[in-house]
Amino acid sequence: MKKSALTVLIALLPLAATAQTPSINGNGKKIEKEKMESKDYLPKIHGTIRAKYEYQTTMGAGRFEVRNARVSVTGNVLPSVAYKAEIDLSDEGQIKMLDAYARLFPTKGLTVTTGQMRVPFTIDAHRSPHQQYFPNRSFIAKQVGNVRDVGFTVGYTLPTNIPITVEGGLFNGSGLTNQKEWHKEVNYSAKAQFLFTKGLNLTLSIQSIQPEEIRVQSYDIGAYYESDHFHIEAEYLYKQYSDNAFKDVQAVNTFINYDLPLRKVFNKMSFLLRYDMMTDQSDAKTTDEETGALVTTDYKRQRLTGGITFSLSKAFRTDLRLNYEKYFYANSSIAKESEQDKIVLELMVRF
Repeated sequence: MKKSALTVLIALLPLAATAQTPSINGNGKKIEKEKMESKDYLPKIHGTIRAKYEYQTTMGAGRFEVRNARVSVTGNVLPSVAYKAEIDLSDEGQIKMLDAYARLFPTKGLTVTTGQMRVPFTIDAHRSPHQQYFPNRSFIAKQVGNVRDVGFTVGYTLPTNIPITVEGGLFNGSGLTNQKEWHKEVNYSAKAQFLFTKGLNLTLSIQSIQPEEIRVQSYDIGAYYESDHFHIEAEYLYKQYSDNAFKDVQAVNTFINYDLPLRKVFNKMSFLLRYDMMTDQSDAKTTDEETGALVTTDYKRQRLTGGITFSLSKAFRTDLRLNYEKYFYANSSIAKESEQDKIVLELMVRF
């Protein structure tokens, strides 16, 4: 599957120069016309390269890494029928098929999507790599609330004075690689976004999955405010395991970003500060060999991140990011090698 997907994407790359247009985003949109012209059928090619260097101060060791080398193809076969296929050619050295879905727009404000996708849950986990403010994602986006799956979603934007968008769907619950399995249990996720005023967003999410025998119920609330120079965001996630199989999990992500416009070399310079934390977490699958009880797969920790981002053009197009991450672990926690104090320098290019 990986080889065939890669072959298709490579074959479509020559079309990128003529196919790209700002009218279509990276997820596939409805074309606002009754009849498509020849150029409208051409696929749109997008990509993100993130190359970085990390120096871990605790070990006194460093490494270079291509964190992402994503290529996506989006387009339309009809004004109200869109598609997207995205592959990461180097997700920390691994090739992964990420998105592969078709999207219908039956009527105004309504979307129907089926295929492989990121489930509608949380704010930060839904950001694509080029939209992230920091080189390394928050605990909510990476460890606690990061889910891609195969399923079916329905989204609707309510015709109200306050823009409200809701989206919900059903999924296999077994991830991207075990698609042939049959499921008796129901796995679902739903998300609602409220845009109270310009730049102010409130997001509520709920998710219920059952990887094996234990059901995991997650709730998330987040909000952000944007102005010409500021982005302020806070998000809280709460996770429960059925039959008290594991203690409840809590995670927090808060950060502030301030943009300073520049006139020479760089378009702007951004100053960032983030605090995020998570309590002990289980993947709801790994158990103790003797007792059969769920074990901790991600240990409790806190992190403080400070950084500067230099943007060579528009935001999230060509960014040079420099961060320092300081971790705080409980005495009983076991720190992974990649989750310790470090300096991160990253170059992100979006095309």
